[in-house]
Amino acid sequence: MRMDTITLPFVVPLEGGSNFRDLGGYRTADGRRVRRGAIFRSAHLGTLTAADCAAVGKLGVRTIVDLRGVNEAAETPHRLNGVACRIVGAHIEPGIGDKIRRAIEDGTASPFLMMQYLTDHYRDYPRRCTPGFRTLFATLSDGRHRPLIFHCTAGKDRTGFASALLLTLLGVPWDTVVEDYLRTNELWIGHVGRYPELDLHTRAAIIEARRPYLEAAFEVVHADFGSAEAFAEKALGLDSAARARLRSELLEG
Repeated sequence: MRMDTITLPFVVPLEGGSNFRDLGGYRTADGRRVRRGAIFRSAHLGTLTAADCAAVGKLGVRTIVDLRGVNEAAETPHRLNGVACRIVGAHIEPGIGDKIRRAIEDGTASPFLMMQYLTDHYRDYPRRCTPGFRTLFATLSDGRHRPLIFHCTAGKDRTGFASALLLTLLGVPWDTVVEDYLRTNELWIGHVGRYPELDLHTRAAIIEARRPYLEAAFEVVHADFGSAEAFAEKALGLDSAARARLRSELLEG
Protein backbone atom coordinates (compact mmCIF):
# COMPACT_ATOMS: atom_id res chain seq x y z
CA MET A 1 0.00 0.00 0.00
CA ARG A 2 1.33 3.45 -0.89
CA MET A 3 2.15 5.76 1.99
CA ASP A 4 -0.31 8.35 0.63
CA THR A 5 -3.20 5.90 0.93
CA ILE A 6 -2.32 5.48 4.61
CA THR A 7 -1.93 9.13 5.55
CA LEU A 8 -4.48 10.79 3.28
CA PRO A 9 -6.78 12.55 3.37
CA PHE A 10 -6.19 14.84 6.33
CA VAL A 11 -9.61 14.77 7.97
CA VAL A 12 -10.86 17.49 10.29
CA PRO A 13 -12.99 15.63 12.86
CA LEU A 14 -16.29 17.36 13.61
CA GLU A 15 -19.06 16.60 16.07
CA GLY A 16 -21.84 18.15 14.01
CA GLY A 17 -20.52 17.69 10.49
CA SER A 18 -18.67 15.19 8.33
CA ASN A 19 -16.61 14.69 5.20
CA PHE A 20 -14.47 17.73 6.08
CA ARG A 21 -10.95 17.26 4.76
CA ASP A 22 -7.89 19.00 3.43
CA LEU A 23 -7.29 18.54 -0.30
CA GLY A 24 -3.58 18.98 0.34
CA GLY A 25 -0.96 16.28 0.58
CA TYR A 26 -1.57 14.40 -2.65
CA ARG A 27 1.38 13.77 -4.94
CA THR A 28 1.32 15.00 -8.52
CA ALA A 29 2.61 13.04 -11.49
CA ASP A 30 5.81 15.13 -11.51
CA GLY A 31 6.55 14.45 -7.84
CA ARG A 32 5.33 17.64 -6.25
CA ARG A 33 2.72 17.73 -3.50
CA VAL A 34 -0.52 19.68 -3.12
CA ARG A 35 -0.04 22.27 -0.39
CA ARG A 36 -1.85 21.56 2.87
CA GLY A 37 -4.00 24.08 4.68
CA ALA A 38 -5.12 25.98 1.58
CA ILE A 39 -8.23 24.25 0.19
CA PHE A 40 -10.72 22.18 2.16
CA ARG A 41 -13.77 20.22 0.97
CA SER A 42 -16.75 19.36 3.13
CA ALA A 43 -20.37 18.45 3.56
CA HIS A 44 -22.65 21.28 4.70
CA LEU A 45 -21.73 23.34 7.76
CA GLY A 46 -25.21 23.93 9.13
CA THR A 47 -25.04 21.74 12.23
CA LEU A 48 -21.63 22.55 13.66
CA THR A 49 -21.13 22.62 17.42
CA ALA A 50 -19.18 25.26 19.32
CA ALA A 51 -16.19 22.91 19.34
CA ASP A 52 -16.50 22.46 15.56
CA CYS A 53 -16.54 26.22 15.02
CA ALA A 54 -13.41 26.54 17.13
CA ALA A 55 -11.71 23.82 15.05
CA VAL A 56 -12.66 25.54 11.79
CA GLY A 57 -11.50 28.87 13.19
CA LYS A 58 -8.05 27.43 13.90
CA LEU A 59 -7.67 26.67 10.19
CA GLY A 60 -7.63 30.40 9.47
CA VAL A 61 -10.38 30.06 6.87
CA ARG A 62 -11.06 33.27 4.98
CA THR A 63 -13.75 32.11 2.54
CA ILE A 64 -16.48 29.49 2.26
CA VAL A 65 -17.94 28.74 -1.17
CA ASP A 66 -21.40 27.20 -0.97
CA LEU A 67 -22.32 25.04 -3.98
CA ARG A 68 -25.84 24.29 -2.73
CA GLY A 69 -28.96 25.58 -4.45
CA VAL A 70 -30.61 28.73 -3.10
CA ASN A 71 -33.47 27.01 -1.23
CA GLU A 72 -31.20 24.19 -0.16
CA ALA A 73 -28.80 26.65 1.45
CA ALA A 74 -31.62 28.55 3.13
CA GLU A 75 -32.99 25.38 4.72
CA THR A 76 -29.71 24.65 6.51
CA PRO A 77 -27.81 27.93 6.91
CA HIS A 78 -24.19 27.95 8.02
CA ARG A 79 -23.56 27.69 11.75
CA LEU A 80 -20.20 29.40 12.13
CA ASN A 81 -20.29 31.19 15.45
CA GLY A 82 -17.02 33.00 16.00
CA VAL A 83 -15.63 32.18 12.56
CA ALA A 84 -14.99 35.39 10.66
CA CYS A 85 -15.03 34.57 6.97
CA ARG A 86 -16.72 35.51 3.73
CA ILE A 87 -19.42 33.25 2.32
CA VAL A 88 -19.71 33.08 -1.47
CA GLY A 89 -22.80 31.59 -3.09
CA ALA A 90 -21.94 29.48 -6.15
CA HIS A 91 -25.40 27.98 -6.36
CA ILE A 92 -25.93 24.76 -8.31
CA GLU A 93 -29.53 23.67 -8.02
CA PRO A 94 -30.00 20.01 -7.03
CA GLY A 95 -32.72 19.10 -9.52
CA ILE A 96 -31.98 15.43 -9.07
CA GLY A 97 -33.60 15.50 -5.64
CA ASP A 98 -37.02 16.16 -7.13
CA LYS A 99 -36.58 13.31 -9.61
CA ILE A 100 -35.63 10.91 -6.84
CA ARG A 101 -38.59 11.96 -4.70
CA ARG A 102 -41.01 11.49 -7.59
CA ALA A 103 -39.63 8.02 -8.31
CA ILE A 104 -40.01 7.06 -4.66
CA GLU A 105 -43.58 8.39 -4.56
CA ASP A 106 -44.70 6.59 -7.70
CA GLY A 107 -42.89 3.36 -6.83
CA THR A 108 -40.51 3.34 -9.79
CA ALA A 109 -37.30 3.83 -7.78
CA SER A 110 -34.82 1.03 -8.48
CA PRO A 111 -31.03 0.65 -8.38
CA PHE A 112 -30.83 0.93 -12.18
CA LEU A 113 -33.01 4.05 -12.35
CA MET A 114 -31.14 5.77 -9.50
CA MET A 115 -27.81 4.99 -11.19
CA GLN A 116 -29.17 6.46 -14.41
CA TYR A 117 -30.32 9.59 -12.58
CA LEU A 118 -26.96 10.07 -10.87
CA THR A 119 -24.99 9.43 -14.04
CA ASP A 120 -27.06 11.96 -15.98
CA HIS A 121 -26.72 14.39 -13.09
CA TYR A 122 -22.93 14.19 -13.27
CA ARG A 123 -23.02 14.66 -17.04
CA ASP A 124 -24.84 17.92 -16.41
CA TYR A 125 -22.01 19.35 -14.33
CA PRO A 126 -19.76 20.35 -17.25
CA ARG A 127 -22.74 21.14 -19.50
CA ARG A 128 -25.29 23.08 -17.46
CA CYS A 129 -23.73 23.84 -14.10
CA THR A 130 -20.68 25.78 -15.19
CA PRO A 131 -21.73 29.17 -13.69
CA GLY A 132 -21.49 27.76 -10.17
CA PHE A 133 -18.20 26.01 -10.81
CA ARG A 134 -16.88 29.13 -12.52
CA THR A 135 -17.62 31.14 -9.36
CA LEU A 136 -15.87 28.52 -7.25
CA PHE A 137 -12.72 28.43 -9.34
CA ALA A 138 -12.55 32.21 -9.72
CA THR A 139 -12.68 32.47 -5.94
CA LEU A 140 -10.22 29.72 -5.04
CA SER A 141 -7.79 30.92 -7.71
CA ASP A 142 -7.40 34.22 -5.85
CA GLY A 143 -4.94 33.71 -3.02
CA ARG A 144 -6.60 36.46 -1.00
CA HIS A 145 -9.54 34.10 -0.42
CA ARG A 146 -7.48 31.21 0.89
CA PRO A 147 -7.58 29.20 3.11
CA LEU A 148 -10.93 28.29 1.58
CA ILE A 149 -13.65 25.69 2.17
CA PHE A 150 -16.07 24.63 -0.54
CA HIS A 151 -19.02 22.37 0.05
CA CYS A 152 -22.48 21.24 -1.04
CA THR A 153 -24.85 19.22 1.13
CA ALA A 154 -23.05 15.88 1.34
CA GLY A 155 -19.70 16.96 -0.03
CA LYS A 156 -20.18 14.09 -2.47
CA ASP A 157 -21.44 15.07 -5.93
CA ARG A 158 -20.99 18.78 -6.73
CA THR A 159 -18.08 18.98 -4.31
CA GLY A 160 -16.75 15.66 -5.61
CA PHE A 161 -16.65 16.85 -9.21
CA ALA A 162 -15.07 20.17 -8.26
CA SER A 163 -12.42 18.45 -6.13
CA ALA A 164 -11.61 16.00 -8.91
CA LEU A 165 -11.29 18.82 -11.42
CA LEU A 166 -9.00 20.85 -9.15
CA LEU A 167 -6.74 17.90 -8.40
CA THR A 168 -6.62 17.02 -12.11
CA LEU A 169 -5.63 20.57 -13.04
CA LEU A 170 -2.89 20.41 -10.41
CA GLY A 171 -1.48 17.26 -12.02
CA VAL A 172 -2.61 14.61 -9.53
CA PRO A 173 -2.89 11.18 -11.25
CA TRP A 174 -6.41 10.03 -12.08
CA ASP A 175 -6.39 6.97 -9.84
CA THR A 176 -5.52 9.20 -6.88
CA VAL A 177 -8.23 11.65 -7.87
CA VAL A 178 -10.75 8.81 -7.84
CA GLU A 179 -9.47 7.60 -4.46
CA ASP A 180 -10.14 11.04 -3.00
CA TYR A 181 -13.61 11.08 -4.53
CA LEU A 182 -14.49 7.66 -3.11
CA ARG A 183 -13.36 8.61 0.40
CA THR A 184 -16.80 10.17 0.85
CA ASN A 185 -18.10 6.64 1.33
CA GLU A 186 -15.98 6.39 4.48
CA LEU A 187 -16.35 9.93 5.77
CA TRP A 188 -19.87 11.19 5.08
CA ILE A 189 -22.40 10.24 7.75
CA GLY A 190 -25.19 12.63 6.75
CA HIS A 191 -26.99 9.86 4.87
CA VAL A 192 -27.83 8.01 8.10
CA GLY A 193 -31.60 7.64 8.33
CA ARG A 194 -32.27 8.88 4.81
CA TYR A 195 -34.52 6.98 2.39
CA PRO A 196 -35.59 4.32 4.92
CA GLU A 197 -38.41 3.25 2.59
CA LEU A 198 -35.97 2.05 -0.07
CA ASP A 199 -34.23 -1.31 -0.34
CA LEU A 200 -30.51 -1.31 0.38
CA HIS A 201 -29.37 -1.47 -3.26
CA THR A 202 -31.61 1.38 -4.42
CA ARG A 203 -30.59 3.51 -1.46
CA ALA A 204 -26.91 2.75 -2.05
CA ALA A 205 -27.14 3.96 -5.66
CA ILE A 206 -28.22 7.35 -4.31
CA ILE A 207 -25.98 7.87 -1.31
CA GLU A 208 -22.72 6.34 -2.52
CA ALA A 209 -19.95 8.02 -4.44
CA ARG A 210 -19.32 5.68 -7.38
CA ARG A 211 -16.49 5.78 -9.87
CA PRO A 212 -18.79 5.53 -12.94
CA TYR A 213 -20.59 8.70 -11.83
CA LEU A 214 -17.39 10.72 -11.76
CA GLU A 215 -16.15 9.14 -14.96
CA ALA A 216 -19.38 10.16 -16.70
CA ALA A 217 -18.72 13.81 -15.90
CA PHE A 218 -15.16 13.67 -17.18
CA GLU A 219 -16.21 11.80 -20.31
CA VAL A 220 -18.31 14.87 -21.14
CA VAL A 221 -15.40 17.16 -20.29
CA HIS A 222 -13.18 15.31 -22.77
CA ALA A 223 -15.86 14.81 -25.44
CA ASP A 224 -17.10 18.41 -25.42
CA PHE A 225 -13.88 20.28 -24.65
CA GLY A 226 -10.97 17.92 -25.33
CA SER A 227 -9.35 18.02 -21.89
CA ALA A 228 -9.80 19.24 -18.33
CA GLU A 229 -7.48 22.15 -19.12
CA ALA A 230 -9.58 23.19 -22.12
CA PHE A 231 -12.74 22.92 -20.03
CA ALA A 232 -11.17 25.11 -17.36
CA GLU A 233 -10.25 27.72 -19.96
CA LYS A 234 -13.38 27.74 -22.11
CA ALA A 235 -16.04 27.12 -19.46
CA LEU A 236 -14.50 28.40 -16.24
CA GLY A 237 -12.34 31.27 -17.47
CA LEU A 238 -9.00 29.86 -16.29
CA ASP A 239 -6.51 30.51 -19.05
CA SER A 240 -3.03 28.96 -19.14
CA ALA A 241 -1.54 31.79 -17.06
CA ALA A 242 -4.23 31.41 -14.40
CA ARG A 243 -3.73 27.65 -14.27
CA ALA A 244 0.05 28.07 -14.01
CA ARG A 245 -0.41 30.53 -11.16
CA LEU A 246 -2.75 28.11 -9.40
CA ARG A 247 -0.19 25.32 -9.66
CA SER A 248 2.56 27.63 -8.45
CA GLU A 249 0.57 28.64 -5.39
CA LEU A 250 -0.96 25.27 -4.51
CA LEU A 251 1.95 22.93 -5.19
CA GLU A 252 5.18 22.53 -3.27
CA GLY A 253 8.33 20.51 -3.66
